Amino acid sequence: MIRPTKDITKESAHLLYKQLLLPRRIEERMLNLLRQNKISKWFSGMGQEAISVGATYALDDKDYLLPMHRNLGLFTTRGVDLYKLFCQWLGKADGYTGGRDRSFHFGIPEKRIVGMISHLAATMPVADGLALASKLRDDRFVACSFCGDGATSEGEFHEALNLAGVWKLPVIFIIENNGYGLSTPTSEQYACEDLVDRARGYGLGGMKIDGNNIFEVIEAVTKAKKYALNGHPVLIEANTFRMRGHEEASGTFYVPDEKFEKWAEKDPIDRFEEWLKSEGLISGEEELEAIREEVNQQFLPHLDKALKAEDPVFDRQKEEQRLFAPSVLPQYPKAVTSTSEKRFVDAIQFSLKQAFDEDDRFLIMGQDIAEYGGVFKVTEGFLDQFGKERVRNTPIIEAGALGAAVGLALEGFKPVIEMQFADFISCGFNQIINNISKGQYRWMPPLNITIRAPHGAGVGAGPYHSQSPEGWFMQHPGLKIVVPSTVEDAQNLLYSALFDPNPVLFFEHKKLYRSIRNITPDRCTPEELGNAKIYRKGSDATIITYGMGVHWAQELAEDYTAKGLELEIVDLRCLAPLDFKTIKQSVSKTNRVLLLQEPSTTLGPMSELSSLISENCFKQLDAPVLRCSSLDIPVPFSPKLEKEYLADARLKEKLDELLAY
Repeated sequence: MIRPTKDITKESAHLLYKQLLLPRRIEERMLNLLRQNKISKWFSGMGQEAISVGATYALDDKDYLLPMHRNLGLFTTRGVDLYKLFCQWLGKADGYTGGRDRSFHFGIPEKRIVGMISHLAATMPVADGLALASKLRDDRFVACSFCGDGATSEGEFHEALNLAGVWKLPVIFIIENNGYGLSTPTSEQYACEDLVDRARGYGLGGMKIDGNNIFEVIEAVTKAKKYALNGHPVLIEANTFRMRGHEEASGTFYVPDEKFEKWAEKDPIDRFEEWLKSEGLISGEEELEAIREEVNQQFLPHLDKALKAEDPVFDRQKEEQRLFAPSVLPQYPKAVTSTSEKRFVDAIQFSLKQAFDEDDRFLIMGQDIAEYGGVFKVTEGFLDQFGKERVRNTPIIEAGALGAAVGLALEGFKPVIEMQFADFISCGFNQIINNISKGQYRWMPPLNITIRAPHGAGVGAGPYHSQSPEGWFMQHPGLKIVVPSTVEDAQNLLYSALFDPNPVLFFEHKKLYRSIRNITPDRCTPEELGNAKIYRKGSDATIITYGMGVHWAQELAEDYTAKGLELEIVDLRCLAPLDFKTIKQSVSKTNRVLLLQEPSTTLGPMSELSSLISENCFKQLDAPVLRCSSLDIPVPFSPKLEKEYLADARLKEKLDELLAY
């Protein structure tokens, strides 16, 4: 029989019983609605209520909770608005995401709840970021992240645990080990005896508990919080069982009957009722039934109201406006008159320094960026100037660092993440396109996150240090994508990105770092992101490009001037938002357009631009829209091979083809 280690009053015992019972009663009703086709899906937490309820009961309202599919008891114990909760599951307009996402894919900032996404373990690094915010400000709260046994095989699980251990963060990770990842039993998921054994390898405290014993859960989480706040993060393995399918449609045919029989005897609600009776805290079945009816009345009116609530109405403008928060640019009372010569890399460093001087909410994370100053020395000297708390080396964990940035941004920090090379951004792809880009559209407040990524070829670095992945992100709304080509733009656009309240991917061409220089003011000038620039005026044809392509185009344009031809060069500067107005004006002026990009041809940024111009400017064209791109092969290492790979090798040929049409 379950038993608390400390005395508990009758009033407290009854309250705890109601908190355990509420999610169970709600679930029973939701399963009926599922059979009636009034909800589309249900992930049942029946039999696991003690973990969610016990953990939430043990924590304070200021502690963050990061739930998964089977943590309904977390929401009910923290006292969320039940009407909105039901509307969320029913896809109604009054739900927490207004019908934009389903089931438990939402968060409630005012309740300190950070919602899940379908990609398991993806919110675990977010807990690290929240915990780091607590540590930096000495706010004395913990972040408590939940996952199932299946998620413990995901890379972000390991990155999150490792980062928590290295940084000694006030974070608690709870594994709800319920025996199966969908249908795969734990015997086929991991080879260690217990999942909690992994805690030692990451320098975390570890606890293995009976997840169906609410008193054991409360005691463990209470201890874990004390340890975590003292610099010792904790991993808790809570053994439990999933009494229904992964979700209702999947069934339970793969589970032996004897397992259900064994775990039915450990049902957390039945055990709690037995304890209530044994301690004389309940008079009998009639009193239990009265409590059950009281719990029913706690939620049934809200459910009835939600069933009658309005469905969302699609408003395209409203939906698109949810992608970005309006930017408020810094204002300066007086212009700075001093100037200095800067290289491209100096301008980026200058911009970062100014922003860090002006706002102590900025911090930067990345590999080798502290004492070493980054592989390109952008952050050289930052550690001495801004301190180790704001200039933070990370382990090699792109996804972990990006997830932590989400947590920091939710707490009001302005994190900057440096990808050592843009090629490595693929390791953080999930965080960028599923957590960061979709966050505000779904439920999050604006995320002021800047991701810096040195990209580009021409330096003989081979296929894994030379890619231009900026186009990968253009089809994911919610991200701003900036690619400067000049020293002035490197300085001002990065500064603008840093203060933009939205997530920005900032690509810096490695070959430009130390190959171009210019005299610029000794203060950054902020501007709204998303404006293209006419880099060179002309009348005979337009070359639309960005980044290194601007320099290729300029060099060629000078040669054609001697032939009496004036080429106009449009520098996009931002791939998202895209300034199609400027593009259209230039195309309408010259009537011929060549689209130049460094990435390979297929599905590069210019593929989209070609479609837009063909659809919107067809009548203004005197020739087909042509593209000049790098080849559809990986970036070669040998300088001779690389030279022929790059778009620059075919630029004159393509331009002549356009002009001769």
